[in-house]
Amino acid sequence: MIGEIAIDGVYVPTMLLLGVIAMLLTIALARLFNAFGLYRFVAYRALVDLCLFVLLLGLLAWASPLIGFRP
Repeated sequence: MIGEIAIDGVYVPTMLLLGVIAMLLTIALARLFNAFGLYRFVAYRALVDLCLFVLLLGLLAWASPLIGFRP
């Protein structure tokens, strides 16, 4: 995935933008997991959060042509 997205004349790498979106989604899902008490079933919370971020970033990178981010 090579390319930039222009935001008010400033070119931002696509992966940086997808990483920020994935981080925000990870934070939201971590708060939901914490609210429902799902973290008590895992041994390493930080590892679960990292894996969740990587999965969301991969999903966003895969779906980026579908949502309009074209390189």
